[in-house]
Amino acid sequence: MSEKLNINQWALEDRPREKLAALGPEALSNAELLAILIGSGSPRESAVDLMKRVLADCHNNLNTLGKLTVHDLCQYNGIGDAKAITIMAACELGKRRQREQAEERPSLGTASDIYKYMYTRMQDLDVEEAWIVMLNHNFKLIRAERISHGGFTETAVDVRVIMRQALLNNTTVLALCHNHPSNQLRPSRDDDRITQQVKQACQLMRIHFLDHVIVTEKGYYSYYENGKL
Repeated sequence: MSEKLNINQWALEDRPREKLAALGPEALSNAELLAILIGSGSPRESAVDLMKRVLADCHNNLNTLGKLTVHDLCQYNGIGDAKAITIMAACELGKRRQREQAEERPSLGTASDIYKYMYTRMQDLDVEEAWIVMLNHNFKLIRAERISHGGFTETAVDVRVIMRQALLNNTTVLALCHNHPSNQLRPSRDDDRITQQVKQACQLMRIHFLDHVIVTEKGYYSYYENGKL
């Protein structure tokens, strides 16, 4: 009989951590997800096989698993206090997630909305920063991400990076935002050039370019509201 392989000897696509990184958590079985938490099994079985055995004793029901105590889990060879506590913590987080409502994403469909959201992030900056605000088709925030720090020029802002992040986050509506520490509301030539570059890139990728908002302490400048988009 051939010697049993440990997880490090499995094909890359079969290792739980690598499988999750490549395919996402939904592609893993309950045993594989739990195996990632405990990290290792015993000399006789892998972490995945160990968790399959534990789950089988729970009739493959995660609710039943969540009722086990540290003492119950430590009866399995390969599970000590630390691993048992990790499993219990994961089960408790699952319960708490079920009790909580999904966080409401802010709606950022206007320049005023974007200004209010970004001002708190930019009000104390003494250098220029550029951010992209990624939205879904309902103008709900997906994510806001800084793309440059210390300047807003064509050398500081890479349009390719902007579009890559937009695509990775399934963005359908994109806004550009940067601050003027000088409190000068009017855009510069660099501001105009980068705005047009981002607009053209969005058109190519079929992403709606909503606005470019310049943030200052005394207010904002909106390219859209000023008819420059």
